[in-house]
Amino acid sequence: MQLVVARIGRAHGIKGEVTVEVRTDEPEARLAPGAVLTTDPASAGPLTIAAGRVHSGRLLLRFEGVRDRNAAEALRNTLLVAEIDPAERPEDPEEFYDHQLEDLEVVTVDGTAVGRIESVAHLPAQDLLVVRGADGGEVLVPFVSEIVPEIDLAAQRAVIDPPPGLLDEADAEAEAGPGDPR
Repeated sequence: MQLVVARIGRAHGIKGEVTVEVRTDEPEARLAPGAVLTTDPASAGPLTIAAGRVHSGRLLLRFEGVRDRNAAEALRNTLLVAEIDPAERPEDPEEFYDHQLEDLEVVTVDGTAVGRIESVAHLPAQDLLVVRGADGGEVLVPFVSEIVPEIDLAAQRAVIDPPPGLLDEADAEAEAGPGDPR
């Protein structure tokens, strides 16, 4: 199975280094020197990591064969993709890979069916579960423990405890009552 682990940003300096936007919780394993990564677009790779370092809080990578700023800049916005075993799990039991969450059934804490997880949106503030309801509608569920208290991979189910208005605006208005300025 393939997993996007980073996106190449702008060139850094004149010796072929690039900044990367890390998209894995295990950069020390996935983005280590010697790692060979496929790319999207495929024409940019595969790329072998020659060196990596942190500079001013950003990860910088240098790839074999990329020796100058122009070659580094040509890689901008390329996705770095690692091959992983589909059965592999993150070390932390509270972490999940996107492919493990996709297609899980979503139910509320009282057992009401909501839909299925279609994808995971990675936003700067937090991740969102994109849930496709039985009616074809889309619900964006913040992937935080207060709202998603349980992920049961064995049962292929995610349990959510939605705040008022997350699933249905009519519910939020009914709870607010008349005259409430919500």
